[in-house]
Amino acid sequence: MMMVLNLKQPCLPQFFAAIKVLYFPFQPSIKEIMSEGTSVVMESSENGTDLSQDDIGTIEGTPDNTILSRQTSVNLVPFIGQRFISQEAAYEFYCSFAKQCGFSIRRHRTRGKDGVGRGVTRRDFACHRGGYPQMKPSEDGKMQRNRKSSRCGCQAYMRIVKRADFEVPEWRVTGFSNIHNHELLKPQEVRLLPAYCTISPDDKIRICMFAKAGMSVRQMLRLLELEKGVKLGCLPFTEIDVRNLLQSFRNVDKDSDSIDLIAMCKKLKDENPNFKYDFKIDRHNRLEHIAWTYASSVQLYEAFGDAMVFDTTHRLDAYDMLLGIWLGVDNHGMTCFFGCVLLQDENMQSFSWALKTFLGFMKRKASQTILTDHNMWLKEAISIEMPETKHAFCIWHIVAKFSDWFSVLLGSRYDDWKAEFYRLYNLESVEDFELGWREMVNKYGLNANKHIASLYALRTVWVLSFLRLYFFAGIMSTCQSESINAFIQRVLSAQSQLDRFVEQVAEVVDFNDRVGAKQKMQWKLQKMILKTGSPIESHAATLLTPYAFGKLQDELVLAPQYASLPIDEGCFQVRHHTQMDGGCKVIWAPCQGHISCSCHQFEFSGILCRHVLRVLSTNNCFHIPDQYLPTRWRVVNSSSTNPFQTASTREHSEKIQLLESMASTLITESIEMEERLDVACEQIAIALSRVKELSRSTHGMNEISYNCPSDSLILPEVEDADGIVRSFTIGHPHDSITLGKIKERRPKDGTEITRKRRHCSGPCCGHFGHDGSACSIMGDDDLHGDALGYL
Repeated sequence: MMMVLNLKQPCLPQFFAAIKVLYFPFQPSIKEIMSEGTSVVMESSENGTDLSQDDIGTIEGTPDNTILSRQTSVNLVPFIGQRFISQEAAYEFYCSFAKQCGFSIRRHRTRGKDGVGRGVTRRDFACHRGGYPQMKPSEDGKMQRNRKSSRCGCQAYMRIVKRADFEVPEWRVTGFSNIHNHELLKPQEVRLLPAYCTISPDDKIRICMFAKAGMSVRQMLRLLELEKGVKLGCLPFTEIDVRNLLQSFRNVDKDSDSIDLIAMCKKLKDENPNFKYDFKIDRHNRLEHIAWTYASSVQLYEAFGDAMVFDTTHRLDAYDMLLGIWLGVDNHGMTCFFGCVLLQDENMQSFSWALKTFLGFMKRKASQTILTDHNMWLKEAISIEMPETKHAFCIWHIVAKFSDWFSVLLGSRYDDWKAEFYRLYNLESVEDFELGWREMVNKYGLNANKHIASLYALRTVWVLSFLRLYFFAGIMSTCQSESINAFIQRVLSAQSQLDRFVEQVAEVVDFNDRVGAKQKMQWKLQKMILKTGSPIESHAATLLTPYAFGKLQDELVLAPQYASLPIDEGCFQVRHHTQMDGGCKVIWAPCQGHISCSCHQFEFSGILCRHVLRVLSTNNCFHIPDQYLPTRWRVVNSSSTNPFQTASTREHSEKIQLLESMASTLITESIEMEERLDVACEQIAIALSRVKELSRSTHGMNEISYNCPSDSLILPEVEDADGIVRSFTIGHPHDSITLGKIKERRPKDGTEITRKRRHCSGPCCGHFGHDGSACSIMGDDDLHGDALGYL
């Protein structure tokens, strides 16, 4: 067949296209190759005549007068003799071809010939699954751990050789194979391969800026998705790629940032001697671990360190260091901060150092109980450093793994099994759990499952029936878990430069303390409503905090639904009125003042259960013995303090907060009636004039005498079920103010008066339409940073 070319028209692209058709009239496209399922193997020697010993394939002669490929068109398949202007152009072309086929490539072997000056003369590009993994010894001579590898010996490759015809260097394809021994990926899957997860320079700059602003990796990805207008999860890079990028940022300034962090801790120690920190340097003179705590945290631990959480499930993204946080719950049920640690490694030795350092901060006082995530290294470290402390695993970290462990294995029965698991977890009796566990294992055929065997072997550290004998202060409840997790998220959002992290954690702690102080002040000024009219309830209302009293009141409300049956002297069987048998066994010895229940709720939470309260009420006991109203849950002056504040500054701040709360209450009560508003304005004018008369030069800031109540002189305002409000004392104990029931607003002239729009002032949210006592945010028991708009 002869083809005639019309060269009169100087059209270069058409000329190249004609040359291509002349020499390669049957060049297939990618679609043709993939649709027909054919395998392509083409090889040629570097000089076009013979092959090296390691070249295997079918030889096809190729003319020298082939086109020079600059494009990376995905419609072409690599062929013998194809020419490129550089290695990079050949790599881009083959990479585009590989992406369309469903695999990625990597640079494999190189060779230099005919003198050193010529440099690299041959380059092989191989499939990313080519070759086999090799175990390499580490720096200390030990073999690396056996990691899973995707390499399976795939033989697909493309080889290019450098030529210099007419003094113009070029790279020519001399070998190509498209035979794979593995399954090729689909288009939506191939984009997730590391070779195609690239982060542009502009995105790198923005990610670095986001990290300095304290954003988490997931927040960064979501913001970039919104900026680029792509669907969720459709960015050209993944969460792992962003974490690796942040890791590379960390490696650049690792040593200098560590030095700055230690210098910052030393500075804080000089400013406040009660600030405590400790660190460890490795054999390369680099920071390995560092832990710190604040003066207020030591005071809080002294009062509420009987039960604590040690969370080690998060890392500092920018520095790839394990973050450990010690937290607890105070008498108002609010999260309190005990300490923080950064660990370079996650192993038993690191955790032992952290626990030993923390105990040194707290004068060697170990907590009664500690709650952690499902970490066996941490479990071993606790058994060594805190042998007298009861250790428990958080159930939510265990349940989070169930989907991977059992969803495929159980299939459609997974939800039923999970419900049965929760039922067993909440059982009160150890015997009932043991019996129910065996039945569950047999019913679902899990006798040989390794995860079930591991959970059963560790049952004493996660099953409630084994843990109820130990005091956990409610930290295992869903409500407290959410509150603790919200606090941890605020700490994580504060991360930026390592040297600033200590100060930023202090700011988070200070913010949490200020929110807690305002909420406690609101509780003191709010009415405490009695629901049962029981003397036990009235007595407990004057001693317990609103949080603890609310828990006890819930039990008191449910107590009348239970029957108390004496079965022996000082022994009672208490069960729900709908039950015919079973129930809990209550033992009461009035002479010794001892009472206990088989449900062990008091031992577990410090709050008496409904069974005990039922026995007390039916046996004419009108007060709960003092030992069953623990000091831990009583109203005491336990407000947290700013980590960097002095005592005089804290006292001044507390007085200001008290004044704000009183002003808020005054406005709330005054606007109910016109007469009240007139009296309030008159009295405020008198008080303001007296304040202005005080000379500023003769009184210091800390010497001003405020005629306002102290924490110890404020008693909770108690309202009975009929609406009668009992009096409480303000200021001097003999000067009492009795508030009756607020009168209902009456319409004037047949027209109902609408309340004016009120601004929520004082320690509330700052929104319009309600006051501090009715604030949905400040009245929420689960107060956290998200509700306050902190994040």
